[in-house]
Amino acid sequence: MAVCRRDATRTLLAWGANSYGQLGLGHKNDVLLPKAVKSFLFNQSCIKNITGGGGHSAVLTDTGEIFFCGQNKDGQLGLGHTEDVTHFTLCSSICDCPVIQVACGWDYTVILVGNGQMFSCGSNSFGQLGIPDISGRCTIPAMIKSLQDKIINIAAGLRHAVAVAESGSVFQWGIGMALQAKRMCQEKNIPSFLRAKEPCKVPGFENVKVKSVASGSHHVVSLTDDGDLYVWGNNKHKQLLSKDSVVLEPQKIEAHYFEGEKIRRIWSGWTHLVVQSETEKVFTWGRGDYGQLGRSEMPCEGQSKDRKGSTEHHLKESSYAPATVPRLSGASEIACGSEHNLAIVGNQCFSWGWNEHGMCGNETEENVCLPQPVEPLSSSELLLIGCGAGHSLAFCSLTSLDITPSAQF
Repeated sequence: MAVCRRDATRTLLAWGANSYGQLGLGHKNDVLLPKAVKSFLFNQSCIKNITGGGGHSAVLTDTGEIFFCGQNKDGQLGLGHTEDVTHFTLCSSICDCPVIQVACGWDYTVILVGNGQMFSCGSNSFGQLGIPDISGRCTIPAMIKSLQDKIINIAAGLRHAVAVAESGSVFQWGIGMALQAKRMCQEKNIPSFLRAKEPCKVPGFENVKVKSVASGSHHVVSLTDDGDLYVWGNNKHKQLLSKDSVVLEPQKIEAHYFEGEKIRRIWSGWTHLVVQSETEKVFTWGRGDYGQLGRSEMPCEGQSKDRKGSTEHHLKESSYAPATVPRLSGASEIACGSEHNLAIVGNQCFSWGWNEHGMCGNETEENVCLPQPVEPLSSSELLLIGCGAGHSLAFCSLTSLDITPSAQF
């Protein structure tokens, strides 16, 4: 649902990695504190969703328009050229088809429009566009014609994409996960859906109905109508809760991992997972050495050496099972970058995890081991948040007389 307040000043804020102009601020310098994007015309549009990829960002409005900025060497911005863009720019080539969701991979973008059709642009070196006829790159969104089912939800991994059909079926394409799997389990046959360069149905969902998907760099998590999770892909960091290094086909995660509760929402970083249960508890698991799990018992490079050593010793005797993060209970929004996260809890924005480029918004480049408030946003009514691999975005309704859309926090 689009969030729009006509009686308040609405502002898009951006911070973190900015090597390609993915913050939309008109330059390519990293930003360690939230900074207002002054060039976006908020008086004309309301924001429905914010997301990002390896080095690009996308803003979706309630009128179904997409604005892109950032890295564009493979045409992932869909603007008809391959020059980086440092201001959010309308993707006019798809304006005739109102967009309902956009997902950004490492160097490509997939787009879902209102009639359930999908488009893609950017690099196709690994078949991630789902259009075998395109070699190299595509600078204008092209329809994935072989996908005949009506699609309702999409996700993008590093070099693969996933789509959920209205029927509850799941489709996947792009060979990035297959390449990982071949290296890690050479003696096993790789399923066809992991090797496909156009949409291929994922087996294992004949008796369940999937409603949404999320993707890491080389894994996928899906959520069914019944509140169950199914996962597949790379399991190097135990993010799939399996004994196998690679899970080649969808495998159900049992409810006991979540205190017997059903799951209502899912998110994924590159190598960690975040879910919210039916009672709004938030569970995290997977890789945690940058603090991306937000859990006190996990080792984190931001901890003191003594504390980090003690937690590492503790982990040798324990599993990497999901555990709750009490501070995030009741979160209304969560977003995952590659190794960092944002959450809206009440009227506060929390950040935690990898912070090398300042994407946690605390004016440092030290990793954040536990969810901490992004203090510059404390005077704002938070509406939406989004993450790219190493950058952060927030859409706010400003409530303080001391803050204006042109302010630089």
